[in-house]
Amino acid sequence: LERIMMSILASILRFTFRSLLLIGFLLFLLAPSLMRVNYYRRLDTGEGSRKADRAGVRLSKRLAWFFGMRLQVTGEPQPGAVLMAANHISWLDIPVLHGASAMGFVSKAEVENWPVFRYIARTGGTIFHQRGNHDSAAGVNSLMVERLQLGRAVTIFPEGGIQPGAPMRVFHARMFKAAVDVGCPVQPVAVRYMRDGKVDEAVSFRVGESMAVNFCRQLARPKTVAEVHFLPSISALDQPRRVLAEGARAAVITRYES
Repeated sequence: LERIMMSILASILRFTFRSLLLIGFLLFLLAPSLMRVNYYRRLDTGEGSRKADRAGVRLSKRLAWFFGMRLQVTGEPQPGAVLMAANHISWLDIPVLHGASAMGFVSKAEVENWPVFRYIARTGGTIFHQRGNHDSAAGVNSLMVERLQLGRAVTIFPEGGIQPGAPMRVFHARMFKAAVDVGCPVQPVAVRYMRDGKVDEAVSFRVGESMAVNFCRQLARPKTVAEVHFLPSISALDQPRRVLAEGARAAVITRYES
């Protein structure tokens, strides 16, 4: 009983401390950080883009840190135009991945309804997709192609969403169309959360858990090592989408389970 009480007290203290830090950041530092990124991006120069990317990476690392995430990166992100395909465990995957390397994301349209995070997502150049909407899918692919043709990285979660307690699901081949259209490489990226030498499954949503509850629970949890593994790229030249999807999934599963 004493151990349980100490654990509860530690969780309360972590939640209080991190919440105060996060609130202070949101009130006083978030807006200037986003304005800095937007300013550099509007310069429309190579140096401006690099400065915007660096500022965005610092912002993402800080957000991940507020939730007890310590980033550990292996491998090298492919430079230039690349479609990165990552497994999806938690909403924290986005700040963790962007904290590892500057990249844009394809995300579900619901993120636009999340307070604060929608502004961060927009500043980061997130492409929003309405699931099940064919017109939206066509528009998303066009935006992805446009972004890739500008020599930028675009990241997809080809499982199509988070399913609590489920193993890694099939990577949907349709999400790899932009890489085929542009002819850019696909880079598999494995995300894994570890604590005390074991996979930390509690980072993901619990069955029936809302975003608000998960958000608060993450603020109260012990520190976690957020691993980002950039794996060898796969050429998309003359490759069917299904081959790319299966190859990326196999690479991510192999690294995740190693």
